[in-house]
Amino acid sequence: MKKRIVIALGGNALGNNLPEQMKAVRITAKAIVDLIEEGHEVVIAHGNGPQVGMIQNAMMELTRSDPEKYIPCPLSVCVAMSQGYIGYDLQNELREEMLDRGIDKGVATVLTQVEVDPEDPAFENPTKPIGSFMTKAEADQLVRDRDYQVIEDAGRGYRRVVASPRPQSIIEIDTIRSLVETNHVVIACGGGGIPVFKTNGHHLKGAAAVIDKDFAACKLAQQLDADVLIILTAVEKVAIHFGQPDAEWLDDLSGDMARKYIADGEFAPGSMLPKVEAALEFAESKEGRFSLITLLEKAKDGIAGKTGTRIHK
Repeated sequence: MKKRIVIALGGNALGNNLPEQMKAVRITAKAIVDLIEEGHEVVIAHGNGPQVGMIQNAMMELTRSDPEKYIPCPLSVCVAMSQGYIGYDLQNELREEMLDRGIDKGVATVLTQVEVDPEDPAFENPTKPIGSFMTKAEADQLVRDRDYQVIEDAGRGYRRVVASPRPQSIIEIDTIRSLVETNHVVIACGGGGIPVFKTNGHHLKGAAAVIDKDFAACKLAQQLDADVLIILTAVEKVAIHFGQPDAEWLDDLSGDMARKYIADGEFAPGSMLPKVEAALEFAESKEGRFSLITLLEKAKDGIAGKTGTRIHK
């Protein structure tokens, strides 16, 4: 039965640099087109950690080399840049793979802004490290000159930290929906989306923040009225007691059990925890929806109920 599916791609599906990305998206495109070939409507969200870090580092080096000529690039602009060049590689590989299989569909990348709440508590406690490592002197200068917040990172140096607020609404949702309904595969909400505030009624202003891509994909799936949210990661299934001799891999996860495992601390923050939370939020948002957490190459089998962890109400 045809389903509308939103896929959240993890970093392992995109590589850590340009050469790796070009190789990785070929494999990624094949797995996604497997679902399209089954007749499903597919929308793709993705992370951008390595890519936006590379952009930030390049911008910082330019600023350091000639601070009078080069001004700091806002984080929101760096996210937009990463959306563009990841989308460029991914949409071309998807298009080529579909043409090879005789599938007549368009592919489009939508530079996507995501509204966040300026009162989100995350802005009071920035925790997301971005950019390169710095000496204490360099970090202190950024604090003085740009009012950045920095942390010392495990003895390796200092890094800037920004907030990671929850997404409130997808600004370009009508455009994305129109493309899906006119036979397009859409790439959207790259890197969790470009975080923006609404000011003076309609004006959108970029926020110095990073939105978790799994929560952004969850919001995208809800606003598109998708049937399934697939969160692709580095393991085939979710586990409790992960990394221990008594690890238990889960085929099925109800809302009540998921909340119990979350309360018990079974899922690592910054790793599996946000994936399970986002998957649960989507599954419980409307009757009949479910989420799937699995490996990229297992997505087709997961939709068929053969593997992965299925999260439901």
